[in-house]
Amino acid sequence: MWSELDEWRARAHRLVPPADRRVLFCPPRLVARFAKFAARRWMGSAGKEVADDTRARDPELVELLCDLWRVLGTYYFRLRVEGVENVPPAGPVLFVGNHSGGFLPSEAFFTALAVHERFGIERAIFALAHDFLFEDPLLRRYAGRLGILRAGYASAHHAFAAGGCVLVYPGSDLDTFRPFRKRNRIVLGGRKGFLVLAQRERVPIVPVVAAGTHEQMIVLWRGDRLARKLRAHEWARTEVFPIVLSLPWGLTSGFFPYLPLPAQTSLAFLPPMTWPESVSLEQRYHEVETAMQAELDRLTRGRRFLLGAPAPPRSAEAPRSRREGRAERSRTGRTAIATPEWSLR
Repeated sequence: MWSELDEWRARAHRLVPPADRRVLFCPPRLVARFAKFAARRWMGSAGKEVADDTRARDPELVELLCDLWRVLGTYYFRLRVEGVENVPPAGPVLFVGNHSGGFLPSEAFFTALAVHERFGIERAIFALAHDFLFEDPLLRRYAGRLGILRAGYASAHHAFAAGGCVLVYPGSDLDTFRPFRKRNRIVLGGRKGFLVLAQRERVPIVPVVAAGTHEQMIVLWRGDRLARKLRAHEWARTEVFPIVLSLPWGLTSGFFPYLPLPAQTSLAFLPPMTWPESVSLEQRYHEVETAMQAELDRLTRGRRFLLGAPAPPRSAEAPRSRREGRAERSRTGRTAIATPEWSLR
């Protein structure tokens, strides 16, 4: 294990230079860059940098990050994944998920990890993200290398044209900062753009439901009214101004990186959804929201804070054992620690 860790660190040092790490892993510097972005938007000088080049994706860096989240999912978040067999093995797919975690959307990393584990790193996933990442040159470069694109129809179109999958969180800020008491609710916010996108591009929707990710920090207040008074949409492109409890800062704004609590996390992929042209957007929205809420209800039934729900029985198609995982790494040259049998279904 230690030799694998040393090799992972060597890869990380090669792919992410020290000067970049000093920014990417320093919360105060990231907050300063967000403040600069907000100031530019407030003054009307923020640009619209193009950030939809799918060729910028760096499979080696994506695999490095997957190796890290595999270990975190195994030993810190006790990750359980279900239904990944519902994901089509090839062709464009629109993943639609419930959003949590604020600045640390672990459900997005786990979604990518599950798909890559099943189909390989070549099955590209492109996530659509907030403008903030693309106004800063350093963050924009790393976002592109990880397959993160500026949210918009054009970005999604280019990803689909490249044969990739697109990951979106329609609820966005309304969802990720919903109050803790509503942690087990699906909040898509009435936003139907993802349905327009799927209809326009003629791609199936695969809902991805996460449970437990909203326990990584405690959202006390979403702050919708305060955001309107502060005109937050103008300077931060957000409809909320949340107040949260998080480690290590305690009481703070949600717009600050934090150390997530070790909440057991479950992730479920639902069967693909398509509709005839005659079905209205309202009906499609209702069906997606209803299916996702039913799945979240199932995943959280009997759940205890941080500890999760009782583990479901192991499926007939058990994943690889640790020994088989080590053999596979020996054959392929991968250095990631294998995922235990209990974590993937």
